[in-house]
Parts: sequence; structure tokens; C-alpha cells
Amino acid sequence: MALQIGDPAPDFTLPDQNGDPVKLSDLKGQRVVIYFYPKDDTPGCTKEACNFRDRWSSFEDHGIRVLGISKDNATSHAKFIGKHELPFTLLTDLEPCPVAASYDSYGLKKFMGREYMGMMRHTFVIDAEGKLEQIYLKVKAATMADTILSDLGLD
Repeated sequence: MALQIGDPAPDFTLPDQNGDPVKLSDLKGQRVVIYFYPKDDTPGCTKEACNFRDRWSSFEDHGIRVLGISKDNATSHAKFIGKHELPFTLLTDLEPCPVAASYDSYGLKKFMGREYMGMMRHTFVIDAEGKLEQIYLKVKAATMADTILSDLGLD
């Protein structure tokens, strides 16, 4: 059964770009944006990350934590952060991507006529109580951060 707005967000602990563990339940009391993306430093993923970077002050002003999740390792994340001056945390969900799977964000994808298992580009907003506040399954990478701020009335 797919996750619905109002459901408790599935808890997880994943390593960040420094190898330090980040536990979602430790962030209760603040809004959290989790965005799943396929791969560091690819065109669409870079557009999405840079949109969050460019709107960072709005997220920070409203106390919203942003967590990007892909199957890339800490070294890849650290390079991606450095290259694009990303001010938020990136987490590693190694294949078979159990955290992404718990958010219905890992599965069969089609690309250039072939099917493969991969990370879906999905975004979730979690409220201060740890419940799903917004779910985005059709993400426009270049404007995802703008969309979230607008939908939350924070733009």
C-alpha cells in the first residue's frame, strides 16, 4: 500500500557525506524535506540539487531540514556537495535501497527502452510531528524546491 499524506514517515538511519549517521526520528520537532534522486552530478539531479541550494535561505529561515538520498557513496556525495556548493545533507542508501523502498521510491524504471531497478525521483515533506505532509511523485527537477515553498505558503 502506497504512503499517504498523514501517515507516519518511515524512520531510518543512513550515513551522510561524512559517514556520520543521520536518524530521521532525531529530527522530530522540525519540518524535513526528503528528496530521492538517481545519481550525483547527472544533469537532472544537479538541476534539482542546485534549485534547493538557490532557495536554501528560505528553507533555513523556516527551520526546514533538507536531506537528499541516493545510492551514491559518501565520497561521491562529498564531491557533489563541493562542486556545486550544496548547503544541505546528502545520504547514502545502498542497493537494494531499503529506505527508498520504504518510501516507494526504488523499483523498476524504464530508460532508453530498457528496464532496470533504480531510485525514483520522489520528494516528501515531513511535518514536525513526523507525519507525511506533502508527497511529490511527479517531480520537475529544476523547480522542486520552488514548488515545495509555494505549496507550503513560504515563498
